[in-house]
Formats: sequence, structure tokens, C-alpha cells
Amino acid sequence: MKSIRITYFIALSLFSLLMLFSAFNYFANYETVSGFFQDLGFPTYIIYPLAVAKILGLIAIWTKKSVVLKEWAYAGFFFNIVLAASAHLNVSDGQQTGAFIAFFLFLITYFTERKAMPEKALAKARA
Repeated sequence: MKSIRITYFIALSLFSLLMLFSAFNYFANYETVSGFFQDLGFPTYIIYPLAVAKILGLIAIWTKKSVVLKEWAYAGFFFNIVLAASAHLNVSDGQQTGAFIAFFLFLITYFTERKAMPEKALAKARA
């Protein structure tokens, strides 16, 4: 049980660092990121809201104030990562590795949380 909790926190920490790095780049390197978004076929007006959503999603997951909000955050990250990987694969730019790493960390985080903190799962089932 202890090894599962350690795995959970390591994966969550690495996932959080990856998402924070991404959000920081959206703010700090807007021109470069907007070029990438245009190359992938995405509108550039979603860059700032996506960065804010990533930060808020991490806050929801780390604070665990609301099980429903945390699940929505996980869903948002899932769709963000899957769509990013799909976009990179569709344009064949070879930049999908980051999305695959994020997806791997996401899966570890999501599924080990259920085993690491079973009392949270019970509370969710009762709600």
C-alpha cells in the first residue's frame, strides 16, 4: 500500500510539473505557442484559457475539495492529452512524445489514486 502511495505522488508530481511547464509556456512564449497551434489547426484564442484550465485542474486534483470537480479535472486532462497527441500524429510533426509521456503519467496517477486512497473511493460511491 505504501509503494502505491509513493507511486501515486511521484506520478502526480511529474504530471503536475509537465502541465505547469506547458501552462507557463503558453503565457511566456505566446508567439511561439500560437505558431504551433496554427500549425496543428487549432485557434489561437484558446491558448490562455487552456493554460488557466490546466492550472485550475491541477489545483482541483491536489486539493481534493470536491470529488466531482476532481473527476472533471481528470476528464479535461484526458481530452486535452488525447487531442494533443492526435493533432501531432495527424500533422506528422514528430512532436507527440510529450503527449504520450503526459498520457502515461495521467494513467498512472488516475488509477493508482483509487488504490492509494480507498477512503476517497468509498466517499465517491456514497455520493
